[in-house]
Amino acid sequence: MYREVAQELLSFIKSSPTPFHAVWNISGILEKEGYERLKEGSAWNIRPGGRYYVTRNGSSILAFKTGTQMENYSFHITASHSDSPTFKLKENAQMDVKGKYTVLDTEGYGGMLCSTWLDRPLSLAGRVIVKEGNGLASRLLNIDRDLLMIPSLAIHMNREVNEKQSLNKQKDMLPLYSGRKMDADALKNLVADELEVEAEQIYGTDLYLYNRAEPSIWGADDEFISSPRLDDLECAYASLRGFLRGENSETVSVYACFDNEEVGSQTKQGAASTFLCDVLTRINAALGKTPEDLSRALASSFMLSCDNAHAVHPNYPEKTDVCNCVYMNEGIVVKSHAGQKYTSDAVSIALFKMICEKAGVPVQFFANRSDMNGGSTLGNIAMSQVSVNTVDIGLAQLAMHSSFETAGVKDAAYLIRAVETFYKSHICEKDAGVYEIEDGCTGK
Repeated sequence: MYREVAQELLSFIKSSPTPFHAVWNISGILEKEGYERLKEGSAWNIRPGGRYYVTRNGSSILAFKTGTQMENYSFHITASHSDSPTFKLKENAQMDVKGKYTVLDTEGYGGMLCSTWLDRPLSLAGRVIVKEGNGLASRLLNIDRDLLMIPSLAIHMNREVNEKQSLNKQKDMLPLYSGRKMDADALKNLVADELEVEAEQIYGTDLYLYNRAEPSIWGADDEFISSPRLDDLECAYASLRGFLRGENSETVSVYACFDNEEVGSQTKQGAASTFLCDVLTRINAALGKTPEDLSRALASSFMLSCDNAHAVHPNYPEKTDVCNCVYMNEGIVVKSHAGQKYTSDAVSIALFKMICEKAGVPVQFFANRSDMNGGSTLGNIAMSQVSVNTVDIGLAQLAMHSSFETAGVKDAAYLIRAVETFYKSHICEKDAGVYEIEDGCTGK
């Protein structure tokens, strides 16, 4: 079972080189399961027991299904993100070098490990805005061949490279495109040929580098998976599968996958945007509920903020906390931080532990060393717009923000089971500070 789930995950990641492709693929999975697409700019007709999804910017997506007993309903939400650190192509990208090479001008997106992008086949993917008649259409692009490379400088020209290396994104990280000086419109013509349009029809692009390395399952006992973009497509895919399997009649089950987490989420489609709040408010109104009903629903709601966590590194075990450190294949990671970089607290941790007990899934706990600053994630950012009980969780991995990351073969399956159980459960506060997790009726 674990290997089968891992193979499905790696197939999803391989077909999702950018957030635009990930959201397209998630949309396709939802539509096969009978979910109806809604548009933000149109009126919504939502029925109890209905299934729907809506996208923003083509790179963030919210899916939801409504229960059939909505008298005292709440929201069950999972949140993940669709983006990963990479390099974005600039508008005028072609650069000539001595009339013998053409390289492409890029800029960094997010906090990547630059060295992991060197000396490996790369290509371009993203979205292209194409003029069609009097309008504009968004088209997905994936140049599915080895197109680019960022070559290292030989050790003979940098004798200190193994002792000291500093990579400048404007100088050291530009990908080689051609062994000749190319026409000014060569790259644009390539994109046009891939899309089977005229170059004059291309009005805008959002194109990114991606690592062409094949995802793999490996290790002495096939216990590891390695792939680009495990952070955070592993959680995005696993929480989606759990969402599709679980529901109960007393909640609105919500699946959220936001773009731009790697650059702070402060965009119209990021976790700090109004996207989640807008959708929850519109669901409440479409169900004939009042603003008072929405406030009551949010007060009894719960969210799983799903973003991967740092496993103990075999060569650097001292980099993790002595007591709160985690390992691949040993269960879902609950993350906490006194300074609230993670939003977990005693209540949300306890509720999630009970959910995992019901699911038969192991749990482990992560905290940063007290003398080291860690990263942040979606939970507390999303809470600036919608305040609900939230726990920050993830799956243990190595080489986070590398162009090729490593995780455990079992952990995606663990998350699917936990998320399924979460959506099947009804969480209620019986009295002030007294909670119960009940088996929710599916209404089927």
